[in-house]
Amino acid sequence: MKPNILLIGNLINEEGQLVNNGYVWMKNDKIHYVGTTNPFSTDEDVIRFNMPQDSVIIPGMIDIHIHGAAGADCMDGTQEALEIISKHLPSEGTTSFLATTMTEETSVIHNALNTAANFMKQSRSSAAEMLGIHLEGPFISPKRAGAQPTPFIQRPDAHLFKELQKSADDQIKLVTLAPEMDGGLELTKYLSSQNVIASIGHSDSSFLEVKNGIEAGISHVTHLFNGMRGMHHRDPGVAGAALLQQELKVEMIVDGVHASPEMIRLAYHSTGPERTILITDSMRAKGLGEGTYTLGGQKVTVTGNEARLIDGTLAGSILPMNMAVKNMLDYTHCSWSDIVRMTSENAAKELRVFDRKGSLSVGKDADITVLTTECDVLMTFCRGELVYHRKGERV
Repeated sequence: MKPNILLIGNLINEEGQLVNNGYVWMKNDKIHYVGTTNPFSTDEDVIRFNMPQDSVIIPGMIDIHIHGAAGADCMDGTQEALEIISKHLPSEGTTSFLATTMTEETSVIHNALNTAANFMKQSRSSAAEMLGIHLEGPFISPKRAGAQPTPFIQRPDAHLFKELQKSADDQIKLVTLAPEMDGGLELTKYLSSQNVIASIGHSDSSFLEVKNGIEAGISHVTHLFNGMRGMHHRDPGVAGAALLQQELKVEMIVDGVHASPEMIRLAYHSTGPERTILITDSMRAKGLGEGTYTLGGQKVTVTGNEARLIDGTLAGSILPMNMAVKNMLDYTHCSWSDIVRMTSENAAKELRVFDRKGSLSVGKDADITVLTTECDVLMTFCRGELVYHRKGERV
């Protein structure tokens, strides 16, 4: 039985309003109260945390596109790697995630999927929760492969996807694919029929081909501007479609490297908080500093805040989610309510887990993050358990 925990401080409530000096009561693994009055008398058995005035309490963040962190990668195909990732993520305020694969030999992908599915069956509260799997590739365009190994790219194939989904025990929730490839529209229709999110990414689609993909079931865009046909004044391409088409949720890697601050601001004018989802797309080097690492068997060099292949191609990021928040606030001057939508609510709704995640609401999982106004992580709670606190904070 977990103790009663009471957080006192500024918070974003389920209506998206900033409440000063509010109260959040956690009991066991659920939120039991959110409001403006103290639900406890002074003599009741409760652990109280008074948050600083320069901080904000928000729902735990959800990263739907992450390959690795702290030296581990989802494609390592081991329980240990997934454990390392899930335990690292609360340090950046992330409380749940989709384990993201990449284009590789089919047998390697099968192993990674099976390992992830088995990992999800284990009950744990002292780490970020894996909500499922994001299958990035192998159904992509070789013209827009980016850091995805081109020898292992395959044409979109519903039969192969069914085999992969079987290995994943039906835990693949999102698939990045190029709908313009032979078989792409057929796979998109199948994914849509199975309530799997079909995302356009690593795609050379024209604007018209994106529209055809949307009609087939595309509803999501993988890392806007990266791995896609860009905008041209005679063909808006994938990037232009992402900005124009209201049916699409749009991922953004807001690290100042994958897209300039000006382009993020321009995109946000079109997508707004309603359609934007912040992701990290981070690889195993996150949290380890500069050096040489691997991604999909390829050598990656990390210098500063950039991770690149030998030929200079960006190879994911080393972006922590809390820094994505800081950058988004700086680049767009959005509100904290907007941040909650972009880091938690939108993803929870897309993944159909909004009944238990995505807002500070009574009855939902007690996944809670406390950030300073400078976006340092003070505390992270996963299902009511304090799993991260900043060094020096009194707990």
